[in-house]
Amino acid sequence: MKTRRSSYDVVIIGGAVIGSASAWFMSANPDFDGSVLVVEKDPTYTNASTTHTNSCMRQQFSNPLNVSISRFAADFVRNFRSYLGDDPEVPDIFVHHFGYMYLAGDDVFAQTLRRNQGVQAELGAATRILTPAEIAADYPFYNVDDIVCGSHNLVDEGYFDSGTMFDWLKRKARQNGVEYIHDEVTAIERSGDRISSIVLASGDSVSCGTVVNAAGPAAAEVAKMAGFVLPVEPRKRYSFVFDAAEPLDRALPLTIDPSGVHMRTDGAAYLAGCTPDDDPAVAHDDFAMDRDIFEDKVWPALVNRVPAFERIKITSQWAGHYAYNTLDHNVVVGPHHQVSNFVFANGFSGHGVQQSPAMGRGVSELIAYGEYRSLDLAPLGYDRIIENRPFLEHAII
Repeated sequence: MKTRRSSYDVVIIGGAVIGSASAWFMSANPDFDGSVLVVEKDPTYTNASTTHTNSCMRQQFSNPLNVSISRFAADFVRNFRSYLGDDPEVPDIFVHHFGYMYLAGDDVFAQTLRRNQGVQAELGAATRILTPAEIAADYPFYNVDDIVCGSHNLVDEGYFDSGTMFDWLKRKARQNGVEYIHDEVTAIERSGDRISSIVLASGDSVSCGTVVNAAGPAAAEVAKMAGFVLPVEPRKRYSFVFDAAEPLDRALPLTIDPSGVHMRTDGAAYLAGCTPDDDPAVAHDDFAMDRDIFEDKVWPALVNRVPAFERIKITSQWAGHYAYNTLDHNVVVGPHHQVSNFVFANGFSGHGVQQSPAMGRGVSELIAYGEYRSLDLAPLGYDRIIENRPFLEHAII
C-alpha cells in the first residue's frame, strides 16, 4: 500500500495493541506534533497475540515497577473515556474484578507470596494473604487440602474487555492523524548510528526520524533487520473454554494452581490454560493445537482443584503465542544503546495487553521529550540485554 508521505517522524512496526497504544499516546501528546506511520502486515490481526489474549489484568507482581505499570493500566481502563478526551462515543470498558488467586502448595512459594504482598501493599494494591480456611470460606468449591496459603486481590484485578480498548486506541489514533498501512517491513536501513529509512514489501522506501519495534512475536526478526540481537521468540500457549455440568455458585477467580494450570470464569463459561512442559520456540505461523495437553495436564488439575469440574465440555480452544523474552520474561522497552532512534517495545511474555497503556505512554514520552516523565521504565531497557543482567520478577505465569 502506498504511503501518503515519503518521510515520517515516527514509524511503528506492528499495529496491534502495543503499536496502537504508542501511536495513540503520541497523537494525544500536546507536545508532539510529528507525523506517525503504523505498518501492519495483517490488518485483520487474526494471528496477533493481542487477538489471542485472555484479557487479564493483575497487580500481583514482585517487582515494584511491574506493580506500578499495572496500577496505571487499571486506572487507564477504569477512566478510559476520560483518557480519550471525554468523547461521549467512547464506551466504558467492561471489567470483572474477580481477581487473581495464587495458590501456594509449599512453604517456599508461600513465603514468596507473602513477600510479594508486602511490595504490592506499599504501592496501594489490595492483595491479601489467605489461609486455606479463609479460601474455603470465600470459595467453597476449591479443594484446599494441599494448599498452604493463597494470595488474592479483588480490586482492579481480573478480566477486562481489551478488544474494545484496542479498537478505540486505533480509532482515536487515526482520528488524530496517525496513518495505518497494510504492508510489511522487509529491510531497515542505517546511516552510522541512526536508522535512516525502512523498506516495504510494496517496494517503497520511507525515511523516518524514529522507528518503534512493536512487532510482537516477530520482534527479533525486525531487530535483526537493523543489525541487533533481541532474545524474543514465539512460544505457544494453549487456551480452552468449557461449560460445566455443575456451574459454580460464584465467580471463579483467575486461579494459578501449583500445577501451573490456570482457570477462571469466562462469562457463563470457564477458561483454562497452561504452559506446555516442553516449551520450544515455534514458527510465527504455527498455531496447531496439542491434542493431548488438555487430557494429560489441564483437566486433571481442574478436577483436583475444583471437583465440580468433573463433568465439563470444551466449547472452543486455541493456541496463541507469547512474545517470550528468554532472558527474564519481561518487556524490553526503550532505545538501542548505540542507535538511539530505534526504540524497542518487545518481549512482554504474556503481559502485553495489560502493560500496553504504560508502554504506550512511556514510548510517547521518550520520543517527545527524550526521557520518561510519568513512570521511569529505564530498568526495562535494552542495556540489560547487552549486559546479560536480568530484570528480576518472581511472579511469572
